[in-house]
Amino acid sequence: MTNFSNYKICIINGYPEPNRKVLKDAGVKSNEDLYADVLKRNYPGIKTEFLYIADLFVDPYALDLKSYQAFIWTGSNLTIYHTDNEHVSRQIRFCKDLFELGSPQYGSCWSIQMATVAAGGIVEKNPAGREWCLARAITLTKAGKKHPLYAGKPHKFDAFMMHLDHVSKIPDHAVVLATNKHTPIQAMEVKYKNGTFWAQQYHPEYNLKDMARLIFARTDAIAKENLVPNKEYLLTMVKDLEAIAKNPDNKMLRDKWQIGDDVLDTKILECEIRNFFERLVFA
Repeated sequence: MTNFSNYKICIINGYPEPNRKVLKDAGVKSNEDLYADVLKRNYPGIKTEFLYIADLFVDPYALDLKSYQAFIWTGSNLTIYHTDNEHVSRQIRFCKDLFELGSPQYGSCWSIQMATVAAGGIVEKNPAGREWCLARAITLTKAGKKHPLYAGKPHKFDAFMMHLDHVSKIPDHAVVLATNKHTPIQAMEVKYKNGTFWAQQYHPEYNLKDMARLIFARTDAIAKENLVPNKEYLLTMVKDLEAIAKNPDNKMLRDKWQIGDDVLDTKILECEIRNFFERLVFA
């Protein structure tokens, strides 16, 4: 039986402090806590430590990097191709160093973009625009159906999402594992230097309540992008999603917003996170 207390995981939050505050003020649980909650629920006793790498006063190299068995990257509202921004460039350098170290890396949203750029691929603004709330009909590729990241996962599913950019060119030694119409590269395995990074554009760590609050935090941006009829539509959506989170058996609201078990049942929703640990970290 695995003694999870022997494992220490570093969760890297990619948001600068002012941007983290915006989410906190909107009632969104912190990105690092969302991941920590999943880990502690599934692996009692596991140790988690947080690194706020986008805060320029934080020295990530002050940590004993070899003491961690894995590194998890959260989302971020920074733009990865703005490499003249030190908040961004220091994260790319650090990711390259983690590849060199060889410890397994995992994450969502910002993480797939981070893995891509650090390993030599390209990320650009998605010409399809913002993908938000739910990424629909994510489909496993031929490689994804065989990959341990997706063991036990349906071959087609919806997932929580909020992003503007996408991977437009994969790095060498990367394999695309999942795709959908809006974002052709939804998940990848990236091998670079000594390391392996399993990453998704979508968010398996989120839940419906916190996605509703994230939509609330992004209400002005979503409305300005003409993705909904008006701001009132978004506020109604937020209210309805929070109601579903409280009562998942509310069929009327679930049908209205097309909310399936794939984003309510944690056995499905968090499958990739568990597979990363059980197939790569604990193996």
